[in-house]
Amino acid sequence: MAINRVCVYCASSNRCDPVYHEAAYRLGQILASNRITIVYGGGAGGSMGALAEGALAEGGRVIGVLPRFMDDLEWGHQRLTELILVNDLHERKRLMIQEVDAVVALAGACGTWEELFEAMSWKRLGLYTGPIVIVNTRNYYAPMFQMLERSIEGHFMDERHREMWNVVAEPEQVLEAIRDAVEWKREYRNFAVS
Repeated sequence: MAINRVCVYCASSNRCDPVYHEAAYRLGQILASNRITIVYGGGAGGSMGALAEGALAEGGRVIGVLPRFMDDLEWGHQRLTELILVNDLHERKRLMIQEVDAVVALAGACGTWEELFEAMSWKRLGLYTGPIVIVNTRNYYAPMFQMLERSIEGHFMDERHREMWNVVAEPEQVLEAIRDAVEWKREYRNFAVS
């Protein structure tokens, strides 16, 4: 599968452990060195800024999508290839996932989780069918995987829905995980939960 454009969900916190920023920086470097355009939330701080800096250091193409109110607060990265200003968070999320070959989620909080779960919901409904890769740095997402398993055990999701996402421990494993992802077909949205 050709990988030309990847959406990355990540955090803006500058207070978290630097290991998460380092992972974001490495992911930026890896995607850029493979000539893959990054689409992300457009922020300059935290893992967002680290992702962009890693890609820019390799001469990569980085597109930020930022709501105007965040731009007014000067949260946007000033050296991106392109910064797209939008009216609200809903428009931001829609544009970020539009026409990408894969979605990657790094560690984060409410905003990152919301984006990730929306991508999963869209995939389940056949609105987005590309790979979703979760970078589980320091086993950060372990509680979320427990909750997803519980939803399958409780028949809120079908067992086949586990194939909607791939999990890796390190950014260096992301491209292989994208290539190895199970092809998700639109008709899978009809999986019945019995």
